[in-house]
Amino acid sequence: MMKFLIAGFGSIGRRHFRNLKALGQEDFIFLRSHRSTLPDDEIAAYPVETDIQAALAHRPQAVIVANPTALHLDVAIPAAEQGCHLFLEKPISHSLERLDQLEAAAARGGGKILVGFQFRFHPGLQRIAALLAAEAIGRPLACRAHWGEYLPSWHPWEDYRQSYAARAELGGGVTLTLCHPLDYLRWLLGDVAALWALCGKLSDLEMAVEDSAEIGLRFCRGVIGSVHLNYVQRPPQHTLEIVGTRGTLRWDNADGVVRISRLGEDDQPAAWETYAPPDGFARNVMFLEQMRHFLAVCRGENEPLCTLQDGIAALRLALAALASSERAAIIRFPCAADAHG
Repeated sequence: MMKFLIAGFGSIGRRHFRNLKALGQEDFIFLRSHRSTLPDDEIAAYPVETDIQAALAHRPQAVIVANPTALHLDVAIPAAEQGCHLFLEKPISHSLERLDQLEAAAARGGGKILVGFQFRFHPGLQRIAALLAAEAIGRPLACRAHWGEYLPSWHPWEDYRQSYAARAELGGGVTLTLCHPLDYLRWLLGDVAALWALCGKLSDLEMAVEDSAEIGLRFCRGVIGSVHLNYVQRPPQHTLEIVGTRGTLRWDNADGVVRISRLGEDDQPAAWETYAPPDGFARNVMFLEQMRHFLAVCRGENEPLCTLQDGIAALRLALAALASSERAAIIRFPCAADAHG
């Protein structure tokens, strides 16, 4: 048993709270602004603070940072300084400022940091990682990730115009908010060497942030690819395709299924093989397994599967996409000396 501080009680803070309870945790403190539109009757029995220092005075061992993106570091830095383990929601911030302070605070405090890119816990993407490691489609050459959802449908209980995802001052905009593919493509295909992007507010949604982004990528290993993100698509779509020298991989988040077509000895494509998620898989399973992993990290049994450095890398790519669109420029990143392409 550990004492948890949960910063933010919007939809994601509530999900993490419920999953921690399902995993046997019972000792919670909440740091809240009281701006959430969700009911709070289920946390009535727990202490609630509105100041981070007052919350940290309860001496939590672990902190769930689930407040709006632009406010993450206001919680994460003092919590890391105190030695807390951190579960830091994605994106880790809305800018690169003060990330060096977070790294230094974590080094002094000694706590571990897990970044909340839950798709690393999707069995389909884990299957793709294993197939790529086994060179099941030969050498990867190209990839395409597409994620579009209609923002007003995300949280029907609130006005989407007031949500963090739609407000620049809270770190919103589709590029930061839906940055998951920028993380899982790095996980699957390695670091990025160059990036270009076109981003813009294209729809009639009432907000002052971009609702669409088209991002081109060249990876250090030579793979080229693209990521499309939008806040407007109905029905939603979240898919991934990776093309290799010996076949093609496809994943669809709608059913969680991975499909692979491999070339046979005659260089002809074989019938599609399918890998379905385990029976009973549902979206929350990713979050539950992620929190199970965080508990193991807190106990010293595992190292974080998605590190602070991973979170910084994904944020750097998202911010580079916005900068590329604004400047109409290709942005380049250094590759390790042993990378090729």
